[in-house]
Amino acid sequence: MKSLLLPLPALALIAAAPAPQPAALRATVEKLVSFGTRHSASSTTDPKRGIGAARNWAAGEFQKLSAGCGGCITIDRPSARFEGPRAPNGVVIEDVLGIQRGTGSPDNVVIVSGHIDSRNSDPMDATSEAPGANDDGSGVALVLEAARILSKEKHEATIVYAVLSGEEQGLWGGKLLADTAKARGWTVLGMLNNDIVGNTKGQDGRIVADRVRVFSEGARASEDLATAKWRRASGGEDDSSSRALAKRVGDVAAANKSGVAAFLVRRPDRFGRGGDHTPLLEAGYPAVRFTVGVENYDAQHQNLRTEGGRVYGDTIDRMDFPYLAKVTALNIAVLRQLASAPAAPVSVVLEGAVATDTTVKWTAVPGAAGYRIRWRRADRPNWETSRDVTGGQTSETLKGIIVDDTFIGVSALSASGGESLVTFGGLAPPK
Repeated sequence: MKSLLLPLPALALIAAAPAPQPAALRATVEKLVSFGTRHSASSTTDPKRGIGAARNWAAGEFQKLSAGCGGCITIDRPSARFEGPRAPNGVVIEDVLGIQRGTGSPDNVVIVSGHIDSRNSDPMDATSEAPGANDDGSGVALVLEAARILSKEKHEATIVYAVLSGEEQGLWGGKLLADTAKARGWTVLGMLNNDIVGNTKGQDGRIVADRVRVFSEGARASEDLATAKWRRASGGEDDSSSRALAKRVGDVAAANKSGVAAFLVRRPDRFGRGGDHTPLLEAGYPAVRFTVGVENYDAQHQNLRTEGGRVYGDTIDRMDFPYLAKVTALNIAVLRQLASAPAAPVSVVLEGAVATDTTVKWTAVPGAAGYRIRWRRADRPNWETSRDVTGGQTSETLKGIIVDDTFIGVSALSASGGESLVTFGGLAPPK
């Protein structure tokens, strides 16, 4: 079985790349906290306080990074008006996107995101202090640090560094991003949403510094009933594109030994909760959420106060920046892999009922130099065996592989060795 890692020349370049810096991550969070509140309905005109000043600052940071890479990052600020229970009079939501156009397949897009808006105990309070250090200054700091490092490199696919607004009011920044992707015809290879990724001490005092949780959906939010029935009949409940992305994160974490493992949680988000990746899933794009290994709920959505000796508030002193640097490094490693790969095959169909061999057929991927057929015993979650074939080939017969007992998928390979996500194989999809 071949490694998921890139060839030696690419690895040499990666080894020489700068590592995420805890001090830089802290400086970003300190700056975000200095805006007082970043509530989505706070001031958009005050130069020092509120969501407008924060978004302008983030755009300015992207502009500085672009100046340092010869204009490789384009700043885009899509906006739309939303209304909902937490904004009954409506509010204009704006995302700040730093877009690093790919050198080979620029319509293929990889996204890394965090949300810049904050809130306190009252989701309607747009004026009181809401520092939002960890939720989600940590995610925004990660996005900017990823842009600082990856902007110094060339990538086949486009990378979108997304600073989103409106998460706390209704996941509206994610919805705006999904609509933007659809309107522009992006082929989204994967979205890494980072929300609350900077603490290691939990509500009950336990310390979890060796892992980050990665949430992914199994049953797809975007599937109609006929497609859901097809997936059930094919046995693909654990192999959606989002789950394939999560498994890739796990592989990268295990291979890179960055100091933080990926704890792959097989549900779309924390129990009964959601994030900005949710609208991307609803639009049919592969997306996962990164969140710390243990949460401190006194430091989420709370007014700054002390009651009975108990301290509340999302303040910077509760964060662990060396840990955040490790989570950032994992994101960067995954982004590199995805941005070096073609799109995944749209469809993989298996034939082999009542037979001892299995024939695998897949749709051709533009620009693919080859394909990797992966398979595993049907009682196991991770791919065990693989076979590579040339780029002109779109079918292969696996001799002695009984389809009843085996799960099979296919990924596309680039000339540089980048591997797409794995598309699960099953019955012919419904028409």
